Amino acid sequence: MTSASTAQSPSAEPAKMVEATSDHSPDTEPAAPSAGGGGVAAVVRRRFATVDSQLDRFSWLATAVVVAIAGILRFVGLSSPKGKIFDETYYAKDGYGLISRGVEWNYKDNVPSYVVHPPLGKWLIGLGEWAFGYQDADSRVSVPGHLFTTAPEFGWRFSAAVIGTLSVLLLVRIGRRMFRSTVLGCAAGLLLALDGFHLVLSRAALLDIFLLFFVLAAFGALVLDRDASRRRWARALDDGLDPSRPGRAGRPPTGWRTWPWWRLAAGVLIGCACAVKWSALYFVPVFALLVILWEVGVRRSAGVRRPLRDTLLDELPWLVLAGVLMVGTYLATWSGWLLTDDGYYRLASSYPNAPLSDRPVIGPLINLFEYHRAAYGFHAQLDDAHKYQSWPWQWLLLGRPVAFHWSGDGACGAPSCASEILLLGTPLLWWSFLPALVALVWLGVARRDWRAGAILLTVAAGLLPWFWFAFQGRTMFSFYAAPALPFLVLAVVYVLGALIAPAGGEVGEVAPLVPGDPGYERRLVGSIAAGAYVLLVAACFAYFYPIFVGKLIPYSDWLSRMWLDGRWI
Repeated sequence: MTSASTAQSPSAEPAKMVEATSDHSPDTEPAAPSAGGGGVAAVVRRRFATVDSQLDRFSWLATAVVVAIAGILRFVGLSSPKGKIFDETYYAKDGYGLISRGVEWNYKDNVPSYVVHPPLGKWLIGLGEWAFGYQDADSRVSVPGHLFTTAPEFGWRFSAAVIGTLSVLLLVRIGRRMFRSTVLGCAAGLLLALDGFHLVLSRAALLDIFLLFFVLAAFGALVLDRDASRRRWARALDDGLDPSRPGRAGRPPTGWRTWPWWRLAAGVLIGCACAVKWSALYFVPVFALLVILWEVGVRRSAGVRRPLRDTLLDELPWLVLAGVLMVGTYLATWSGWLLTDDGYYRLASSYPNAPLSDRPVIGPLINLFEYHRAAYGFHAQLDDAHKYQSWPWQWLLLGRPVAFHWSGDGACGAPSCASEILLLGTPLLWWSFLPALVALVWLGVARRDWRAGAILLTVAAGLLPWFWFAFQGRTMFSFYAAPALPFLVLAVVYVLGALIAPAGGEVGEVAPLVPGDPGYERRLVGSIAAGAYVLLVAACFAYFYPIFVGKLIPYSDWLSRMWLDGRWI
């Protein structure tokens, strides 16, 4: 996130500290502006408080350190192992087809490829291949890079590593904005950087890391939109706005400068997410609900007589426009298919038995719809047994991770060796998710905290729909949980923040540890526990690191890391 704080900076002034207190007051009655001079009551100002927009060098330096750690872990040894691992055999080839012909293309048989996922993630994979070169012996393809030529594996994994690193950056800034704490924001980013599940997806040419990134970016844009709305209302109340007046007279001034630009950006970003995988659609109603709830909250705090009605009148048109941008963005990612004649199902003359059309303008859209219907049929009927399939209730327990790569070849100084890339979350972190969610429900209800509700809703959007498909027997894999991962990390960080928060304060509120203060012993123990937890996660990550990156180790060392025995083998 681009904004910075002063509230948690070591140099923050006491007045800034007061202004940065949370707006999660338990008061149920709407607060009105204070009398005289158009000022704003202190309780309202607290509810409208956002992270200051001034540049905080300390927060960005801390962010840079966390992002550097993430980048080093994701880029070092990116070309290993050699060859295509797991579903790279599909997406690396599709990426090259897109950057060379505009559509997914089977160069081995010289025909269009039938694919069941939208193209954006593969376009991004193809960008790395365009930059650094691509080779595929089966398809008899070997092309140099336009920037410089490296090992082909580096080319098709490059974009995933970039996006994985950027997702850590996003989570640091989103966490910092939500919690108003550089420490908690960096803790969120560091935990994500040290998660094996995220690391493996960031080092493989699969689609799920791109899906995670765009969903998280859309959520971050909505958090920025929430803050912008609160600043707009606060300025209007300072200028003497009477929110109890009907119509436009009781609302902040309008104009293009006050348009919800971040909300519109969220529409574009969620469109990008849908253009990676359709499962991003599960987040759309949740994001719309969050906007409505946040806008109702700001109006209630300001003293609007009918906050729900006014919110629907004011914000629904903008939500509709964001939806239009989402659809437009999605269609734009299909431009290669729409503007060429090479794609699967593109021309009716090439598929006489399919209900396609070659009419101008409308024909390509009809054919695209039929293509989508065929792809949806594939997903709806996907029930073939697979060695690494798992059910949603197993995912957070690491019940059945996916092996991306396995080899016993090579010398490691032992009679028998093993090299594996296992899509496994860092166990200590992932086994913290369920307790953290339970604690988040309790803390969210007790504190009536918008942050707890936002995290819980996004986690639900990322996980609960898959339970429905599980009951239908659909084949599923643990990497379907990827979009929920950043929000699960935020749930853990929220609980850590509650452990170190001052007595009566909010998560993320800064106060020195002073012996004798109320809650001093609790905060001291909580701070030690939170720090120890992060260190233990780092140690756990280091222990499992060899099986996250495919390092060749003695077989006995590999076996000692199979904590759940057959479930992880």
